[in-house]
Amino acid sequence: MNAPAPRRLVTLLALAGALSLPAWAAPAAAVAPQGAVSAEAGRLAIRHEKFTLTNGFEVILVEDHRLPLVAFNLWVHAGPRNEAKGQTGFAHLFEHLMFAGSRHVPRGEFDKFVDAAGGTDANGSTNFDRTNYFFTLPSNQLAMGLWLKADMLGWMFDEIDAVSLANQQDVVRNERRQSVENRPYGVVEEAAYQALFPEGHPYRASVIGSHADIQSIQLKDVKDFARTYYRPNNATLVLAGDFDPKEAKALVQKYFGTLKAGPKPPEVQVATPEITAERRLVVTDRIELGRLNLSWHTPAMFKPGDAELDIAAHVLGGGKASRLYGLLVRDKQLAQSVQVSQGSQSLSSVFDIEVVARPGASLDDIETLVDAEIERLAKEPPTPAEVAQARATIETQLLQRMEKVTSLADLVNHYNQMAGDPGYVGQDLARYAALAPADVSATVARYLQKQRRVVVIAKPGEQVLAAEVPTPPMPTQVAKGEREALNAPEAWRAKPPAAAKAKPLTLPAAQSFTLANGLTVIHSPKPGLPLVSASLVLRAGQAVNPADKPGLAGFTAAMLPEGTTTRSAQQIAEGSALLGATLTAQAGPEEARVDFSGRKAAAREGFALLADLALHPAFANADIERIKAQRLAALAQQREQAPLLANAVGNRVTYGEGHPLAANALGTEASIRAIDATALRGFWQAHYRPERAALVVAGDLSEAELRALVEPLFGAWQGEGAAPADTRLPPARPVAARTVLVDKPGAPQTALAVVAPGPFAGAPDTASLKVMNAALGGLFTSRINTQLREVKGYTYGIYSGYTLGRERGQFGIRGSVRTDVTGAALVDMWKEIEGMRAKPMGAAELNRVRNAQLLSLPGLFDTNVAVVNGYAGNWSAGQPLAAITDLPKKYGAVTAASALKAAKERLDPAQLIVVAVGDKAKVQPQLEAIGRKPAVLGAEGRAEATSAAQ
Repeated sequence: MNAPAPRRLVTLLALAGALSLPAWAAPAAAVAPQGAVSAEAGRLAIRHEKFTLTNGFEVILVEDHRLPLVAFNLWVHAGPRNEAKGQTGFAHLFEHLMFAGSRHVPRGEFDKFVDAAGGTDANGSTNFDRTNYFFTLPSNQLAMGLWLKADMLGWMFDEIDAVSLANQQDVVRNERRQSVENRPYGVVEEAAYQALFPEGHPYRASVIGSHADIQSIQLKDVKDFARTYYRPNNATLVLAGDFDPKEAKALVQKYFGTLKAGPKPPEVQVATPEITAERRLVVTDRIELGRLNLSWHTPAMFKPGDAELDIAAHVLGGGKASRLYGLLVRDKQLAQSVQVSQGSQSLSSVFDIEVVARPGASLDDIETLVDAEIERLAKEPPTPAEVAQARATIETQLLQRMEKVTSLADLVNHYNQMAGDPGYVGQDLARYAALAPADVSATVARYLQKQRRVVVIAKPGEQVLAAEVPTPPMPTQVAKGEREALNAPEAWRAKPPAAAKAKPLTLPAAQSFTLANGLTVIHSPKPGLPLVSASLVLRAGQAVNPADKPGLAGFTAAMLPEGTTTRSAQQIAEGSALLGATLTAQAGPEEARVDFSGRKAAAREGFALLADLALHPAFANADIERIKAQRLAALAQQREQAPLLANAVGNRVTYGEGHPLAANALGTEASIRAIDATALRGFWQAHYRPERAALVVAGDLSEAELRALVEPLFGAWQGEGAAPADTRLPPARPVAARTVLVDKPGAPQTALAVVAPGPFAGAPDTASLKVMNAALGGLFTSRINTQLREVKGYTYGIYSGYTLGRERGQFGIRGSVRTDVTGAALVDMWKEIEGMRAKPMGAAELNRVRNAQLLSLPGLFDTNVAVVNGYAGNWSAGQPLAAITDLPKKYGAVTAASALKAAKERLDPAQLIVVAVGDKAKVQPQLEAIGRKPAVLGAEGRAEATSAAQ
């Protein structure tokens, strides 16, 4: 039956317009700590103060007292747009070098200081126009953060030498292998940019650069780049968070005031030649599904036409409510996915349409339909509803970006560089509010013409890469005269500043109440920004799949947004889009979740949609067949991605054949094909029940407001039929093989999953276990990652962790290593594991890794989504609410002895199973040479040949 059209959902927080909330959504009674973001007179604004030191260093203060945190966000105004010819990837390589050490912070110690202070979100990134460096610290570490950032900018130059350069060249080349060459469609995207931009244009190469250029960079080139661009007069620091502005100004002057200004960086004057005839190319890659990419040059960021094309991107492919998704994925069922974006940059933006085809679908047919839709949009303006959906989504995403001080700081820096105004948010939103639908149509007609585009067809086949560039031996000594200085040494900087008095470490508490039908409601109020997140969590995950129907839990959850008894999939998508909200459903190993996140003004309609999805699914046959085809294609896509395949095989060998968690979460081809409406409805009736569910809510809602929302929507919910017996999962039965090799011919890296069963949630030594793991492989500064990445240059990153569930537990070390060092990497990994079990950590290491768990807690619960995820996972694992608020006490009690005991009892090297997904011809001899004769599986992770395993 056709569902009735939903009543119009009005967006209540208009873009740059009047703020009008209904009575039920009035601000909560609790007074929120003062934040930097305001909506006075209905207009979004970010309170800030900007000043410049005498050396040209820009500083922007964003005072925000919502949490005891300060975000440190340093932008250097240099990226690939500033690279010389033949030096692609230079700016990104320099980003890596900035973490390698400085005069007053020895190599490898920078991130350790951040860990020890309880830092979160510590990283750097490079895009075509800038490079940024960021971390967030507890507010009592303001001086420490400024000391670290100043030393990076002013004295990193002193420590650049052949050894540090060679190490980071290895790391960056591993990153290229992982993110471009061993990722589906990575080489396709690179080819598109090379077709869009001519030789010599700074956007032509991918940000990461080529192997040849990365390896050819010389020490002199690095120093010249630093002298030109890494100077205080070409950088901006944003401090956002809980600080006293007067104190912050004094400390900024102290730490950055003596840095010497450099020459004015040269202006970038690059013209982007107009494309006047369509450019077409075919790229083969190690992929299962073909892909169509259409790309155009479009106006630069914030220039006329940029906002119009951003709206057009949302209309065409901005989500499930978009035209191309509805046409290609839902109606014609030719596409697995559709993504459309206006990639705004300073020199020239790129409008991109990306369509992944279903198996057997014609890319020619897809292109014809896409062309027709573009032509229709060029001739006929989008509807007011389509424009409203796009505006609402853009605004909500912007609000959510301002919720977290880390991303708020980066947004301010973004506006400062790209718009010349740190407080540009109001004008940014005003661009969209001022647009008429006809403006969008006219801009599409002007820019998205066939003769102005690049068409890239990606097809399965052999991946064609540039000639192999050898990795030279790592130098071991620093030559005389290699090290120089830009700024005079200042002896006082060698001593890290002491922390100020810490504020009490508290985490967002939650309360719960239970409806008469047994539904648990968990509520963590967070007044402030008008945002709300919610998750309906059900004991309906992979663990309760019938033995003969693997994948049923995931299939059931996937069906929820595809239609209810009163709404079609299109109406559900349009309803959530008009709210500017996200509404998703998925199943995990032990739970299923239906998630909502959006503005407070959208909460009533958003909760109604969430309830409709969970309580009234239609399970229509046409929708089932469509999702069935989508999940079959997803199985094929999983084979493309070595890390996903390693994880899937890792679960199989950990839990053992026949265990519900050993099966692929998607199911098998046979089980997917066999699932029908009867199976789906039966699973839903058995497991989607109020007494087996919790609604977890965080955000700007009081308990009274929440009860007023929840009672009418969920109070009458009753489970259908008899409740299922509460059975327990069988114990894990790991396979006998200790090494499993999945053949992926030609792979430039080996994806590793080193796995074993682990303890369940609530284990008494959980805190000790997590602190021990932080030292072993959980942190960037961990023993395994330091040895394999920073010392040996084998990997871009490799990490370990424990998954602790209600009835499941797993330990895993996961990452990708260069193919030719697979065996050597495993040898080093085992040395670190044995070392972790051999003796207790020293006081310095223990304090660092314990503080990294303990003091970082406020930064790990700093958004509504993070709070909801924390309490939802806690409920799913069967733990009391206090398990979260008691974390500080538990971490604080960990000792070196308790961490060592956890390592000895929970980390048995003899139980670890190595799953390696890589090129068998190159990897198997290495494994056998270290005494690991593997069981070899085929490309799908199924038995190909069996040999004695060790």
